[in-house]
Amino acid sequence: MPIIVNLDVVLAQRKMSLSEFSEKVGITLANASILKTGKARAVRFSTLEKICEVLECQPGDILVYEKEGE
Repeated sequence: MPIIVNLDVVLAQRKMSLSEFSEKVGITLANASILKTGKARAVRFSTLEKICEVLECQPGDILVYEKEGE
């Protein structure tokens, strides 16, 4: 998939656990794990907004586009 999710990197930079993150964003731990591992197929803009608010970042800090084969 050409969209790479760098949530694990941003969480490590913020020294925030996945459970703390999921609680602050208001999503289940299972859904946070799916996002972190890059297995999510979609993200609601409202969820992305809350993620950026909690992590004090921009969407581009979390989501990166890479062409297939790179």
